Amino acid sequence: MITRRGFFKTLGASFAAMVAFGGYAVAEPLVRLRATYYALTPPEWTPGLKLRVVALADFHACQPWMTAERIAAICRQANALQPDVILLLGDYVSGMRLVLDRVSPDLWAKALSILQAPLGVHAVLGNHDWWEDPEVQANGGGIPFARRALEGVGIPVYSNRSVRLEKDGRAFWLAGLEDQIGLLPDRKIGRWGQGKHDLAGTLAQVSDDAPIILMAHEPDIFPMVPERVALTLSGHTHGGQVRLFGYAPVVPSRFGDRYVYGHVQEGRRNIIISGGLGCSGLPIRVGAPPEIVVIELG
Repeated sequence: MITRRGFFKTLGASFAAMVAFGGYAVAEPLVRLRATYYALTPPEWTPGLKLRVVALADFHACQPWMTAERIAAICRQANALQPDVILLLGDYVSGMRLVLDRVSPDLWAKALSILQAPLGVHAVLGNHDWWEDPEVQANGGGIPFARRALEGVGIPVYSNRSVRLEKDGRAFWLAGLEDQIGLLPDRKIGRWGQGKHDLAGTLAQVSDDAPIILMAHEPDIFPMVPERVALTLSGHTHGGQVRLFGYAPVVPSRFGDRYVYGHVQEGRRNIIISGGLGCSGLPIRVGAPPEIVVIELG
């Protein structure tokens, strides 16, 4: 039988453990950052083409969790990895309500302008870049302020567009989808949500047999991606944001944890889902630290 003293001792220890766990969950987004490496040669990849890709996803700029200064520090770390090309996978804007203040688009865009790579810095938008823009939501379309901010500092935004690039005389295509859940449901006008993506139209711009890298913020598009695409890169899920013993109880995907994180291969098709950098919903991360993704292709 437990004594009164033993009971309170156990209670105190449990409380201390809860406080420590909560402190870790809140501190992880602020202080922990890792580089996660992948090396693969997809079936559709050109022999001899070696490409180092750095991918950054889900900044969710806000005070105090993802300040302009922290974004700039992350960008300097990304540059130090000496990428051939840098890909930004969307959600620069925060939709979280537990923040002290927003970070204005001009500030987070200026921080991102630090990024440098020989083959450039390229971006797509995410759902929060659409959701947090009242004007495009009211109009059912248009150019979100996040896109204007990125283009204002010279970072091209791919809205259902494909571009041919070359390294060492060998070509590849970089394709970018517009967001798949960009418009929120609005019962007043009979809109039940709508994506702004056009996968078929984007890939139709590819005019030769060079390999394709596809940027798509949400990984849910992957089952529709043809084998012609060498590699799909996504963010959005934050790796579950809270992952206990490898399991994420909440994943913002209709496929559950099928595309929650990491490298997934289905047949000849490959996707890498970044765990992202910021937070959504609550300013906590457990078992899913912020990460810079580094991919060695070929």
